Amino acid sequence: MTETGSDGTLRRRILDAARHLLVAEGYTSLSMRKIARAIGCSPTAIYLYFQNKDALVHTLIDEGFGLLYEELREEAARHDDPVARLEALWRRYVVFGRSNPEYYEIMFMLHPERMERYPPEKYRRARRGLELSIQTLEEGRRLGVFTVEDPRVTASAAWAALHGAVALLLARRLDVRIDPEAFIDTTIRTLLRGVLAPEALPQMAAK
Repeated sequence: MTETGSDGTLRRRILDAARHLLVAEGYTSLSMRKIARAIGCSPTAIYLYFQNKDALVHTLIDEGFGLLYEELREEAARHDDPVARLEALWRRYVVFGRSNPEYYEIMFMLHPERMERYPPEKYRRARRGLELSIQTLEEGRRLGVFTVEDPRVTASAAWAALHGAVALLLARRLDVRIDPEAFIDTTIRTLLRGVLAPEALPQMAAK
């Protein structure tokens, strides 16, 4: 089977239906039969593309991380200045999560105990987006605009804060008296102030 023509269309429909059902009903309730019923094909047809349910879910995770990385990579390429690049990466991450809530939930918020472990080699690929922040922090530290001891730890801590912000917005748990855009802007600017060298702070305040 190829991923072009009718075969490719069916594979895409299977993945789209699985993504919707997974977010709406959870991993435990997801089944090949439900997916088949949703798109009007036989369960057997799904097995022509995916060995089992876990293979299907892993493919959705792969897709989500691939989409995120491409958006971050394109954003990073627009900025030579590491400070501007880091801010842009963090803002793009939030935009991705808010624009792709189903993928985001499957990538970061799905915790099926019975699902096969996500393969380590795929996990390394999934971290490519985080590596862009790490590389930017390393560059900025060399140039003296960032004061961080360990760029990897700092990037991971920043991701934790950004993930928490996105999760609050997607779950609609943010205080209704708080403007979401102001919340995101304050989160990112607070993170930036935490990594900027003292001499770079006036430049940020001038924005």
